[in-house]
Amino acid sequence: MNRTVSIIGAGRVGRTLGKCLHDRGWRIGAVVTRSKATSRAAARAIGDGTPYQTITRDALGAGIILLTTPDDLLASTAAELARTAGREACRGKIILHASGALDCGVLRPLARVGAATGSLHPMQTFSGRNVPKLQGTTFAVEGDRRAAQAARSIARSLGGVPVDIAGRNKPAYHASAILVAGHTLALAEAATEVLMDVGFPRRRALETLLPLMKQVLANFERLGPRASWTGPVARGDYAVVARHMKALRRYPPEFEQSYATLARLSVRVLSENPGPKLRQLERALKNPRGGKT
Repeated sequence: MNRTVSIIGAGRVGRTLGKCLHDRGWRIGAVVTRSKATSRAAARAIGDGTPYQTITRDALGAGIILLTTPDDLLASTAAELARTAGREACRGKIILHASGALDCGVLRPLARVGAATGSLHPMQTFSGRNVPKLQGTTFAVEGDRRAAQAARSIARSLGGVPVDIAGRNKPAYHASAILVAGHTLALAEAATEVLMDVGFPRRRALETLLPLMKQVLANFERLGPRASWTGPVARGDYAVVARHMKALRRYPPEFEQSYATLARLSVRVLSENPGPKLRQLERALKNPRGGKT
């Protein structure tokens, strides 16, 4: 397989994948962003590649083209690339996008002009400030046969684990990532703000919560979900749940609503017999006084 990759949309994900591939012996072709300055910066960060500020036929000089634009630009980028390059340049090329929620259908304009299309999504977070470790990372793979084969090869080259997934399942797959990544940050920050409101300096709030979060994850990994479940909902201490709800009413409504929703979710996914526990929980969530229920 041709180990040359062009990257269109070299932001956080594109730069990271490009640098990791370059470090593992792949050659980087075109590096395309919206401006000359950002494309040059991306090529420097990757350590290889020719910067471009517009999509040209040169991007298709590589064996594999990675589209790492934001999701809402993928369809228009695919259409522009198909229109600019044409059937002759696209025929036989392998074109992959890196969206977690979209399947290869978004690349249909390129498939129509003869390209093999698919997607390759690393289940990892990209801050843009450092290069995350991809060793052992799951890469969701889907697409037509040639594109999926290339995606698996890239994932393995990066030390990742390719996992085939049906295109129709990608939104649910991606939602699972956001539950534990994006929403975890919101929960951590909300908890931090509550501690700051009751007198903790921010640094002490973080030093209080981070070890707790790490221990929860360590327990989850070692013992499994149910054996690791603690707190008043797990114990059936609904009077404490009611007091929590009362205390959270002085904060923006999302704090109280999130606590209630997550308590329900905890019972649903962690309790062996959720029905009775959910009924008791609902009474506690609606009890304004925080007394015995």
